[in-house]
Amino acid sequence: MTESPSTSMPAGIDALDHFRLDGRVAILTGASSGLGHRFAQVLTGAGAAVVLAARRADRLAELTDELNANGKGPAVSVTCDLTDAGAPDALVAAALDHFGQIDVVVNNAGISRVLPAVDDDVEEFRRELEINLVAPYELARKAGKWMLDNQRPGSVVNIGSILGTVGGGRLKVPGYASAKGGLHNLTRELASEWARKGVRCNTIAPGWFETEMNSNMFGSDGGMSYINEGAAMGRPGYEGELDGALLFLASNASSYVTGQILHVDGGWTAI
Repeated sequence: MTESPSTSMPAGIDALDHFRLDGRVAILTGASSGLGHRFAQVLTGAGAAVVLAARRADRLAELTDELNANGKGPAVSVTCDLTDAGAPDALVAAALDHFGQIDVVVNNAGISRVLPAVDDDVEEFRRELEINLVAPYELARKAGKWMLDNQRPGSVVNIGSILGTVGGGRLKVPGYASAKGGLHNLTRELASEWARKGVRCNTIAPGWFETEMNSNMFGSDGGMSYINEGAAMGRPGYEGELDGALLFLASNASSYVTGQILHVDGGWTAI
């Protein structure tokens, strides 16, 4: 059967080239463990230079050395708490000092507390919002301003959650759900403000992927039952199943995509 001209790939075009990040500079927060550790490897594996941020200096230094030793990167690290005054400015300055440009921001750092709303402490609730919503906003705002001022196209990729789209139910995460829900709509707002100037903003909303932050869920029968029963696929996400979404949104492969919440959740939000 002859292939339809409308579906054939013109000779000489490699569609995978659109997913490459060669010559790009990415800022990645929460890089020392969990999803961030994997994201650092994915970004550098696609050709990006990276500025890695986290609070744990030893783990951050180990990852940075590993990436540079493997011929990936180059990578530099900035140890910081993103809720501290001046931390977002320091990250932007590090990227510009080392690499002279910013092309991608991946807002990945975050925390989660599990407790009923009636038992919550409002100061701890505010702290969760500061880390999961205010800090990503400030970094996106500062990096986005540089992109806009320099008329440089860019991509902001926020890491949201299925719990920013639906409630936790039995899990009880009022602060986390509130912050991630806010991050999802912040994504739409920044996208709408910056789209005509070439700066895109999107969110990846992962389902359940095992990290240090949720190890108690994966380590209990009740937790695994909650995870498996809630996803249409009947299982959690596996390592590597966020790689494609990250590269898609960070790269030119998504050049006509902005303001979107990409759920990578095994069908959790579909049922």
